[in-house]
Amino acid sequence: MFETLYLTPVTGALTVFLVVVCGHLYRQNWKTQPPNARFRSWLFGVPAALGLLALAFVPLKF
Repeated sequence: MFETLYLTPVTGALTVFLVVVCGHLYRQNWKTQPPNARFRSWLFGVPAALGLLALAFVPLKF
């Protein structure tokens, strides 16, 4: 079932970029504490966490 599930170098690079950007925005939100900080933390934290999980557990195929 999961034999065809893999990351290409391009999708892997885009995932790394997404994780870095979302992590930076999460940290910025943490430091400034705007009025809707909890919602924004979820908005930036979930994609960062999913991206890290994908990078950790989905194989990269060249």
